[in-house]
Amino acid sequence: MSLFKAIPAFAGSIALALVLSAAPAAQAKTVKMEAKLDASQEVPANDSKGKGTAEVSYDTKSKKMTWTVEYSDMSGPVTGAHFHGPAKPGESADVAVAIAGDLASPIKGSETLTAAQAKDLQAGKYYLNLHTAAHPDGEIRGWVKKAK
Repeated sequence: MSLFKAIPAFAGSIALALVLSAAPAAQAKTVKMEAKLDASQEVPANDSKGKGTAEVSYDTKSKKMTWTVEYSDMSGPVTGAHFHGPAKPGESADVAVAIAGDLASPIKGSETLTAAQAKDLQAGKYYLNLHTAAHPDGEIRGWVKKAK
């Protein structure tokens, strides 16, 4: 084969390689979620005046969940904070992700989830629970849902 006949075939191969290398890789997506916490969502509900909000982000590539929880009007200091699941509204579940460290408002933290935890979180099967001495099983609770 002459050199002039081989050049178009070679150029075509290079062009195809350039197109394939420019194709986007699977992109990570950040899912924004939120929760509104109050005593009426506890099981059973209680008469606390406490209330709170949580902003949660989940990175689909790294499986890292990050949160900021703000609360007020609790019966006393928060003694425990956890994400529970999997469950449906009205149900209770085991701790899925414990929140450690300083529990004063605002609570900030992150955790890398397992594949099963990530699936349950994205399916809306997690709730956030804040505990106090007066309400050791939970004073306020809120379901983690995709942000609007």
